[in-house]
Amino acid sequence: MDVDREWFEKDYYQVLGVSKDATPKEVTTAYRKLARGLHPDANPGDDAAEERFKEVSSAYEVIGDPDKRKQYDEVRAMGPMAGGMGGFAPGGGGTAGFQGADLGDLIGNLFGRGRSPAGPPPGPQRGTDLEASLTMPFEASVAGATTTVQVTSDVRCPDCSGSGAAAGTVPKACPVCHGRGAVEEDQGFFSFSRPCSSCGGRGTIIETPCNTCRGQGVVHRPREIKVRIPEGVRDGQRIRVRGRGGAGTNGGPDGDLFVKVHVQPHPVFGRKGDHLTVTVPVTFAEAALGADVSVPTLSGEPVTMRVPPGTPSGKTFRVRGRGVKTQRSTGDLMVTVEVDVPSELSDAQRQALEAYAAATVPPRTTGEPAHQG
Repeated sequence: MDVDREWFEKDYYQVLGVSKDATPKEVTTAYRKLARGLHPDANPGDDAAEERFKEVSSAYEVIGDPDKRKQYDEVRAMGPMAGGMGGFAPGGGGTAGFQGADLGDLIGNLFGRGRSPAGPPPGPQRGTDLEASLTMPFEASVAGATTTVQVTSDVRCPDCSGSGAAAGTVPKACPVCHGRGAVEEDQGFFSFSRPCSSCGGRGTIIETPCNTCRGQGVVHRPREIKVRIPEGVRDGQRIRVRGRGGAGTNGGPDGDLFVKVHVQPHPVFGRKGDHLTVTVPVTFAEAALGADVSVPTLSGEPVTMRVPPGTPSGKTFRVRGRGVKTQRSTGDLMVTVEVDVPSELSDAQRQALEAYAAATVPPRTTGEPAHQG
């Protein structure tokens, strides 16, 4: 039985919100529901949601696999060492001989998983996730774009294609572990695995290392990565590019690249959710009498909008289908009209306004002028 240290520390059933007797279908349903709500694409910039998403995914990798679930249940059921290793908690009410001990080191040494920090990691290792920033114009964020970002990270060695072996040679299977990268030790009921000391957990031995990567299979260098930005991307949203992060080692998969998008403001349009916003000036006569006004759109083709008579300044109208288009929906263009008060008037305009004022202002009552205090 190959035991993972985290199995002692976490209750995967609790992580997924299911009972220990849950059926495989119930487990899968619970995982999918949590994954949809916690996915990084649905929670841009939310680090807590991303960590919770990783925790849920790790739990499902075990509970969602019948064989791993059986082993997990057996380990968790075996006395005080199961159930999260509560008996060994530092400062708790557990076995006195282990109070104050480092739990990670204790379990690592107990099951033969401890290793020197300078030594190579056992078995295939997933590459690290990378972060990059991208600033793009407002129009491009609405329409979507394909662009590139610059990152510097570990990549597979181009000379040995990640094998670590010099040209013309290939790694050979380790004669001790026979290519498994681990050896098993019988400990009564358990059979624990530990990294093979002969090959360092790789499963292979490189007799002639590559001169470029010195047998590591990866090199650290800058690179340019093409990124497809979907239409309607929001400011601050993180785009995931799978498999374009740091290179995996020992045959492990590459990590992912997360691109955080910064959208430049537009001089005319704003954005509220999937809706575009714009302010259009109108004259007092247009607001009072009603008029057809021209409204700009992001596409460059203006549309005509009817302003009804008696429209107050600051009223907002909706032009449907002229907002931001995403994979899920299309927003509207929200048009706010503002009465434009002229700073200078022609003689004809002044006479017309004076005539309007005379027709609308009620006549003053006669009497003594009011004294201002």
